[in-house]
This record gives sequence, structure tokens and C-alpha cells, in this order.
Amino acid sequence: MNDDDSDEFTIHIARYRPEEIHKLASKTKFTKKEIQLMYRGFKQECPTGMVDEESFKHIFSQFFPLGDATNYAHYVFNTMKQKQTGKISFEDFLNILSKVSRGSIQEKLQWVFGLYDLNGDGLISKSEMIDVVTSIYEMLGNVSSRATQPAVEDNSAKDHVERIFHLIDTNKDGVITIEELINWVSRDERFLKSLETLDTVL
Repeated sequence: MNDDDSDEFTIHIARYRPEEIHKLASKTKFTKKEIQLMYRGFKQECPTGMVDEESFKHIFSQFFPLGDATNYAHYVFNTMKQKQTGKISFEDFLNILSKVSRGSIQEKLQWVFGLYDLNGDGLISKSEMIDVVTSIYEMLGNVSSRATQPAVEDNSAKDHVERIFHLIDTNKDGVITIEELINWVSRDERFLKSLETLDTVL
């Protein structure tokens, strides 16, 4: 390889550079200082400036050492990733975090809805809800491993979904729309309060 080849290679693996901090602060609900701190942490975990799904799962799992966060991290990653690259940039991460933690109730609900709408068809089916709720149970360590006691795991997630699905699905067509979710949340003060505290839980 001659010098010209090595220079060309360096250009191809150049690291991703995020937008300037003042621009990010104007687009999100974070201060410049908060963005600097988050970027420092982001760069420490992801030196290239882009996160793939495996890295995201590894980072996410560190916050939930008592359970298995793999499946839930997969669903969260899908709400953030760029369609063309399949990766998350710092801007992607910051934009979602801004909406989820400091956005309006509407923005938070849009994100929650997208998390549960696994196939992206604009509807949440009962099986999609069971998949996501099961992943939350796994992440929090509330269920036994699939290999040992699958019945316990399936039943707890299914029971949870059965209790609330019919409350949200007001027209009883077997799927939940964003409008039905918004209507249900507006009637449930506890859920509204939990949405207000999403700045501590992603």
C-alpha cells in the first residue's frame, strides 16, 4: 500500500462528527452544558460517534444488571435508528431523548406508541404489546428464564396486557390506534404522572 492509498483509507474511516453544540441546543430541550456532558459519555462508549444495535444492547444492559435487557433494547433501538444506516448518531440519540424526557405529553405518547407498534403499521396489536411487555419483565428481572419456566413468563406478561388492552381498545376491533392511546392516557392520572417522569426512565 503506498501513501496515497493510506490517505484514501483514512478518509473512508473518518469519524462521524455531530452538529455544533449551539445548533443541537436550539433543536432540543437540553442546555449546551447538558449536551456536552452527554456527548462526553456517548463518545466514551461509542468512539466512532455511531452506535450499532449490538453496542446499544451492551450499553443498555449495564443499566439493568438484574435482568435481560436484550429484547427491550432492540425495541428501543428501532425507535431511534436511521433507516438507511441502521445505526444511531449522537443527534438521533439526543433528539429522541429530548422528546421522551422533556417533550410534551403528545411527543412522549408518539414515542411510546412507536415502541409498541413493532411492525410500523400505525396500530398496536395484542401480540405486539405482549412482546414489549414481556421484554420489560425480562429487563427488570421479574421473570424466570425461558428455558426454565416459560409458562410463568408468558402468563405474567399476558395477564398484564389482558388487564389493560381492552381498556385502551375502546372500539373493540382488536388493535389500538394512537387516538385510543391518547384518550386512555387522558383518563388515567397515574399514567400521565408516569409520563411526566420519563426523564428518569428510557
